[in-house]
Order: sequence, then C-alpha cells, then structure tokens
Amino acid sequence: MNSKFSRRDFLKLGGITLGGLAFSPFLPGLTSFDDSFVVRIATTEMPVRKQPTDDSRVELTWYRDDLVHVYEEKIADEPKYNPVWYRVWGGYLHRGRLHRVKTIYQTPQEVPAGKRLLTELTVPFTTPYRFSKARGWEALTPPMYYGSIHWVDRVEEGPKMADYSGPWYRVFDELDSNVPYFVPAIHMRVLPSSYMEPITPEVPFDDKLIEVNLTTQKMVAYEYGKAVFQTNISSGIPGGGQSGANGISTTTPNGLFNVMDKVPAKHMGNSYFSIAQNGNLLADADGYVLPGVPWSTFFTPVGHAFHGTYWHENFGTPMSHGCINMRSDEANWVFRWAQPTHSADAISNHRGRGTNVEIHY
Repeated sequence: MNSKFSRRDFLKLGGITLGGLAFSPFLPGLTSFDDSFVVRIATTEMPVRKQPTDDSRVELTWYRDDLVHVYEEKIADEPKYNPVWYRVWGGYLHRGRLHRVKTIYQTPQEVPAGKRLLTELTVPFTTPYRFSKARGWEALTPPMYYGSIHWVDRVEEGPKMADYSGPWYRVFDELDSNVPYFVPAIHMRVLPSSYMEPITPEVPFDDKLIEVNLTTQKMVAYEYGKAVFQTNISSGIPGGGQSGANGISTTTPNGLFNVMDKVPAKHMGNSYFSIAQNGNLLADADGYVLPGVPWSTFFTPVGHAFHGTYWHENFGTPMSHGCINMRSDEANWVFRWAQPTHSADAISNHRGRGTNVEIHY
C-alpha cells in the first residue's frame, strides 16, 4: 500500500510538483486560457440559449462537469428571483445550476502527528482514490468539487499518475471514517483559524435569533432584536417526496427550533462505498453523494441544517432536500455566529440547545 512521506521526500516532491505544473498540468486544458471566470455545469445538462430567456432558441448543450468560460454577466427580466445570465460561447447560460470555480494550486503542507487539518478544494473538481489489497488503487465517483470542505489527517504517497507524482492528503470523512481515501495535496488549501473564530460570542443566548421565511426565501439573523445579517436562501422543495435513509420529507419544517450541532465538513447523502459496479466504487444511482458539504449548522435531530452549497447558484427558490441551502461564505458566517461556539479541532460538537431558530411561511 501507500507509505507515509518522510520530511525529505515531502519537501522534494512538493517543490517538483508545483514546478512541473507548467509543463504537465494535472487538470488538462484548464491552464490554456484565462480562467478568471469559469463555471462548472452542476446538473445533468444545460442548454445555451440564443438570448437570456428560457423561451429563446437552444444553440448547444453542455453536460455535467463541463467547464465553460464566461465573458459577461447580464441581468435579464426573468426569473425574478435570480435574473442573472452568463454570456458564453454560443449564447447564454442561466446562473441557477452553475458553479463558479477557479484553479488554484496549493503548496502541500505537513500534517502534525495525531492532528487533522481543515481544508478547502481549490480546483474545479478532483478524483479521490482509495486503496485495497484486493484491487489496488480505485477511483471514486462522483468527484470532489471546488469549495467543498474536508478534514485531512496524513500526507502519503498515492497512485502513480502520468501527470502527478507529488504528495497526497488522506481525507478523514466522518461518514466513511473506516475507509480513508486520498486526493492530490496540491488541490487542497489548508484553512486559517479565522474560519472557526466565533462572531459576537459575548451576546447572551436569548438575544440571538435566526428567522427564515419560507415564502420569501429569506433568512435574517438578529442581535437584541436588530437585524445584523440577511440573505436569500434555498429551502426544501415542498412536496418533493422523501429523501435519505430515514425517509425525511424534502419540505423544510416550520416552527421553533434551536441550533443543536455544528459540523464544518459534512458528508451528506450516500456513502462513496454503497455499491461496487464494474470494478469501480460509486454511489447508489438513485441517491446522491455530497462529501465535504461546508459549514453545517443543524437545528433538528433528524438532520435539517443551514449549510453551504457547491452544486447550484439558484438562491431565492426552493432547491434542497429539506435543509437551508446558503452560499458557502454566508454559511460560514452563520456557523461562527450561532451558539454554541464550535471547538476548532472538533469533527462535530454535540452540546445541546443553541441559538433560537424560527421558521415560518
């Protein structure tokens, strides 16, 4: 199997990896143009329209995980809740099911013995691999995506790739904690401690409140009865059936709740290892696999949470399986602001009753 890196190997290969990217990029094609504004198709397929309207002629179609360069942002008349369209080659894409991404290679860092580091993926997507004595190295599907958050606990050698020979991080996945998997270390940014620092922890418990209006798809945070933060969100799809192993309704519940638990890197949906097919490990085709969901702040015992979202940009309309979808930077704000305070090195904090949450129509 893979072996742990010595410090000498770590420093040597880390430098070789970054220096060689100009000649052998690990993500072919991404460095051949200006990637200052690139979007990933985050749904099965998306039509490129002649004009920025759903009634316009379809010029061509892009498919899941295609990367598309954006030339211009245009504010159109529809849809009212999200009227942003992107001008791309051939026409326009609506922003709703796109994922804005970048390609930023990182300098690998050592992981102190017995510690975990919280990291963020900084390339559009990367393929994780696992190792077993029976099958050797195997690729996992789906990929891990830009902006997802993951714990890493070791630096090791990984599979031998034609275009990458540097160190790999071993990912600690709280759902699949007994089966580690690995990603290239150059694809992961170690997050600074500021991402965990609490916001206004001195405000008394009863003087903080999160309010969600399911009709307007708005969330407001209050201190002492005064709004200190507000944004548009995506709640659960009403009447969308049931989701997950426990058969939870996709309708977001309304009522009075409290923050119960915080998980900075949450694997939602199914395990990576639910089915083996054609020699590959993959998720149940009828379910979904979302590793590294950012900044989950849970408010019901069955799993409803505020959390970041890397699979759509369609806030202002219901989109989720019951949770409150937010932009990831905003979910981080809620994670840090809501009580109880999260311990910086904790996978999750089970501390009982936290900040009040009111959800209504």
